[in-house]
Amino acid sequence: MSTASKHSPKIYTKTDFFISTDPQLLDFSTVYQYLSEQSYWARGRSRKLVELSIKKSVCFGVYKGIAGSPVQVGFARVISDFATFAYLADVFILPEYQSQGLGKWLVSTILNYPELQLVGRWALFTKDAQDLYRQFGFDIEQDPQMFMSYRPHRPKNRTPDQLIPKPTE
Repeated sequence: MSTASKHSPKIYTKTDFFISTDPQLLDFSTVYQYLSEQSYWARGRSRKLVELSIKKSVCFGVYKGIAGSPVQVGFARVISDFATFAYLADVFILPEYQSQGLGKWLVSTILNYPELQLVGRWALFTKDAQDLYRQFGFDIEQDPQMFMSYRPHRPKNRTPDQLIPKPTE
């Protein structure tokens, strides 16, 4: 599965774990299962929508073990123009691997990713991890009047083929 990034994959190591931006290493089943069944923000998201979101993002996988037979234990993705803005999304570490500093390492790796060093503004949404992100300089928007979002009513389990407009006669 390819990502939006045209940059060569990078690997970062720490003890028994490594982080990689190589889309070929992603264990889609693990990512999809966590997002669609365990996360509060993507529960019920369709398989095709998760595939498309991964394909259009720079993805960071966290793995345990060696590169030849890794087990995926975490994930995050970034949507960016690589110049002015980046959105950090779908960040998770599997519950059995939490409290080992992997989430901090993942966020630090992403924020220090060479291709994202021009970015002057980052955004994310979280209901329960504000303390984690504050450690990296994220804060609640001081002027909420400047930030708006648009959320059209669409089912979470929609598929990309449902979003392609049908040609009119």
